[in-house]
Amino acid sequence: MSDFIHLHNHSHYSLQDAACTIEALVNAAVKNEMHAVALTDHGVLYGAPEFYKRAKKAGIKPIIGMEAYIVIDGTRFDKKGDEPDYGAKKKHYNHLVLLAKNLTGYKNLIKLTTIGHTEGFYYRPRIDFETLTKYSEGLI
Repeated sequence: MSDFIHLHNHSHYSLQDAACTIEALVNAAVKNEMHAVALTDHGVLYGAPEFYKRAKKAGIKPIIGMEAYIVIDGTRFDKKGDEPDYGAKKKHYNHLVLLAKNLTGYKNLIKLTTIGHTEGFYYRPRIDFETLTKYSEGLI
């Protein structure tokens, strides 16, 4: 078994960002003799159930995560700065990879993606530091 594992992978559930299927990701981990692999799609957990089942069946430890869009200036409620202006665009968010280390972490990932979509959505499902702090237990 390899000591190296990938902790930042996108699947076709990261719309317009990746084409890799869950099956291909798990097969690549098996082929490269990895004992674990992570799935960290952009702002969503759509692929988590399929990923978990396929990885377990293949004898690979599934690490469920998400690449969150986190607001760096302001809160998730702000609606500024991400509009397409066809010029110099300043992003008011960053990407942050979050990994669940246990069931509590997984539940907090679900809460974060839900809040990102229901409260923070502005071109992307965004969260802020307040939300991340509140739901950080069990996360790496």
